[in-house]
Amino acid sequence: MGKIAFVFAGQGAQYQGMGLDLFENSIMAREVFEILDQIRPDTSKQCFMATKEELSITENTQPCIFAVEMAAFKALEEKEIKPDVVAGFSLGEISALTVADLFTLEEWFEFIMKRGAAMNKAAELKTGKMAAILRLDSKEIERICSLHDQVWAVNYNCPGQTVISGLEDSVKSVIEECQKLGGKAILLSVSGAFHSPLMEGASNKIKALLEDKTFNTPCFPIYSNVTGEIMEEDILKQRISQQVKSPVLWSKTIESMRRDGVEVFVEIGPGKVLTGLIKKIYPQAITTNVEDMASLNQTVEIIKNYKAQNNRGQ
Repeated sequence: MGKIAFVFAGQGAQYQGMGLDLFENSIMAREVFEILDQIRPDTSKQCFMATKEELSITENTQPCIFAVEMAAFKALEEKEIKPDVVAGFSLGEISALTVADLFTLEEWFEFIMKRGAAMNKAAELKTGKMAAILRLDSKEIERICSLHDQVWAVNYNCPGQTVISGLEDSVKSVIEECQKLGGKAILLSVSGAFHSPLMEGASNKIKALLEDKTFNTPCFPIYSNVTGEIMEEDILKQRISQQVKSPVLWSKTIESMRRDGVEVFVEIGPGKVLTGLIKKIYPQAITTNVEDMASLNQTVEIIKNYKAQNNRGQ
């Protein structure tokens, strides 16, 4: 039987009201929000009631998305469904590390808050933007970026979709050139030039945060944004600190999972951004998501049917 992967989205997936249905209907999901509210008061209230603008501030976005992803994971765990492997996109990689039990939920949440503050500080030093470029080859986008000051191709989301990151004026210039070549650009709802060298300061702070930490042995293989392959246990800290200033190799990550036998992808947390990307990378994959009770119940049914069909075939 093929493997099941849990994948976790990053910034940009947030929306007002996320997680509320799980909070009201899942005991284990509610417990997650209650635990995190003790560390960062009103985190759940922010998830459920904050405006789009408030949720777009990095120091709010990261703990709120993390809270919803952990609540959705626990709601699935309540249904006795677990993954074989995990991965996350940018911020979502911290959620993947959390469910793999390297640290406790509380320790990772405190790390998330410090990570968000470090990234926010780096973003304040230089005004940066990010934009998704559609309909152009990534190599062409890399070429155009190389002609401008401090802007880079950073996230390789799927064929025909690459994200650029850098100084605001340079991002605008690259967008204009890409549009002349038939590309389409979408500005992302983030507050800085993430996954670019402009995050060097944040990367250094994250490295210092992890220096004295001791990880548990992961209970699931974790695929790295930096390499697109399973993280090597002996350099986990290096990979986590590198991640904020390095491109996200999402397309390669999904291809690696496909090679390693993953057939089912469950997107955990707000939205279905990753589900759409996965379908473009691996059209034959079985995809589903969990962000509320309806999607939770649908996912349980999909996985139950998948296991039953594969057991009959053995």
